[in-house]
Amino acid sequence: MNRIFAALSIAILSTSAFAGPSCNAPKERWMDQDKFKAGLETQGYRIKTFKVSKGNCYEIYGFDKAGNKVEIYFDPQTGAELERK
Repeated sequence: MNRIFAALSIAILSTSAFAGPSCNAPKERWMDQDKFKAGLETQGYRIKTFKVSKGNCYEIYGFDKAGNKVEIYFDPQTGAELERK
């Protein structure tokens, strides 16, 4: 029984360690995705992948203006950067 509990605890903790931030603004208040991406590109980002994360945040994979690989989560309502990996 203790082994099962330990295994479940490890599984739960490991999935939460990889989860990104969570955004809860209603979708009708979100910034337009194309305009948001265009704004990032004018700041020098090269976006390879743009998506809405499981936590309902905008998420990009690509490169910053210095050429560094980035994974960044943004608030879709305000455009604020929430997390950078």
